Amino acid sequence: MKFLHLGDLHLGKRLVGVSLLEDQRHILEEILSIAGSERPDAVLIAGDVYDRTTPPAEAVTLLDDFLTRLSAAAPVVLIAGNHDSAERLAFGGRLMAAGGVYLSPVYDGTLEPVVLRDQYGTVAVWPLPFLRPAHVRAARPDAAIENSTDAVREALAAVDFSAAERHVLLAHQFVTGSAPSGSEEFAVGGVDSVDAAVFRGFDYVALGHIHSAQSAGAPHIRYCGAPLCYHEAEAGRDKSVTVAELGEKGALTVRELPLHPLRRLRRLRGSYDELSARQSYAGAPVEDYLVVTLTDEQEVPDAAAKLRLIYPNLLRLGYDNTRTRSYGEVAARPPEERTPLELVSALYEQQNGSPPTPDQTALLRRLIREIWEEDEQCAR
Repeated sequence: MKFLHLGDLHLGKRLVGVSLLEDQRHILEEILSIAGSERPDAVLIAGDVYDRTTPPAEAVTLLDDFLTRLSAAAPVVLIAGNHDSAERLAFGGRLMAAGGVYLSPVYDGTLEPVVLRDQYGTVAVWPLPFLRPAHVRAARPDAAIENSTDAVREALAAVDFSAAERHVLLAHQFVTGSAPSGSEEFAVGGVDSVDAAVFRGFDYVALGHIHSAQSAGAPHIRYCGAPLCYHEAEAGRDKSVTVAELGEKGALTVRELPLHPLRRLRRLRGSYDELSARQSYAGAPVEDYLVVTLTDEQEVPDAAAKLRLIYPNLLRLGYDNTRTRSYGEVAARPPEERTPLELVSALYEQQNGSPPTPDQTALLRRLIREIWEEDEQCAR
């Protein structure tokens, strides 16, 4: 049985304030083409379909079109990730199942499989939406749950392994030992991490949450990765979708099929004169999304605006020189030694893929000052 495994679509994502809907539309067309040529028996979408719990209307329309066309090629099983609203995503699920799109319901302590059949017998696909310990405690108040490993283990206790000969789990969690790519979100202290041992008994575990394709603890426990680069830390990386094929019990092959973005995310580094020289960009893909680092010791006036005449999709411009390296040493201090502005700026960069602009930094500085002054007045 052949599965097309994808996830972390993050429809509606903005990168450094730039909408990626056109890029997402392009990559979904390529995935539809792959589905048409590979002819999978089912498509597994491992969560984070949207980038926000309340996605923009354009993202909802894009997903609607994608699922309509994809379900014409194969049944689709889709779960909610931590960026999705499980309640909104599950709306109309029973109706959509009649059309071959199976949406994970809000977790209530039970699990129901989608059962498929091939020449080797039956395969049960178990959709498990993103879980935090609180979700499972609410459904199983008598269970001893201290962390995400306990939560997922308790949830998977509902799996009936007699329901089919082979079993596939669709989940959206951070498995211990996985290598994040920079754009994922995790709880402080690693309490969201899940031990791979809880997946014992499954023939394939189709994971979402980590944005780079990789195995997690065993070859059959796998992240497919995101279809696009969603953080500047991923600049230059290739993306793919995963094809997993189950033969008879115990037989599994996995392939990665490359994806070709409309615009790549790349880094450029050099002096302003070097990057603006014609020989540097002639024949180059100047339409790509670019993160530029200038090495000039003195800041170049209006450098970003000037470079955008050559590189129209320049996302962010920074400097690597004596001044910025000294700032980097400050930013590397532990959280308890960093200023409120440094902490908020770091959070902003984690959420948006780039640090705040000078105007945003000035606004943050003003707001922090006003809040601190108000707190001092209240303390008096």
